Amino acid sequence: QVQLVESGGGLVQPGGSLRLSCAASGSTFDYHALAWFRQAPGKEREGVSFITSADGRTYYADSVKGRFTISRDNAKDTVYLQMNGLKPEDTAVYYCAAVIIDYGVDEWSRYDYDYWGQGTQVTVSA
Repeated sequence: QVQLVESGGGLVQPGGSLRLSCAASGSTFDYHALAWFRQAPGKEREGVSFITSADGRTYYADSVKGRFTISRDNAKDTVYLQMNGLKPEDTAVYYCAAVIIDYGVDEWSRYDYDYWGQGTQVTVSA
């Protein structure tokens, strides 16, 4: 069983930065993609960014492009989300997720992910 544990959330002022971490533990697994999703109160969970295992390609939602950076440390089984230029609309619970298979998968769809972390709160407010 794979476990994903997020950390690094908190309260930050607009324009500030945070770095989220997601550590994988448990059974060793080969994943197709690791992703960050977020869910604001009263809204659907949405994809923020993901990184693929095979080639390390990164993808971003338009709303965070140029401000957020996803990266991974394979030796530590950890994926990071560096968030700069934070805005109040970035306030949400951020979730790490992993999908194993690589065929017929929509990496932007939360329904296609196999494992989820418990989430970490990010609040952007003055």
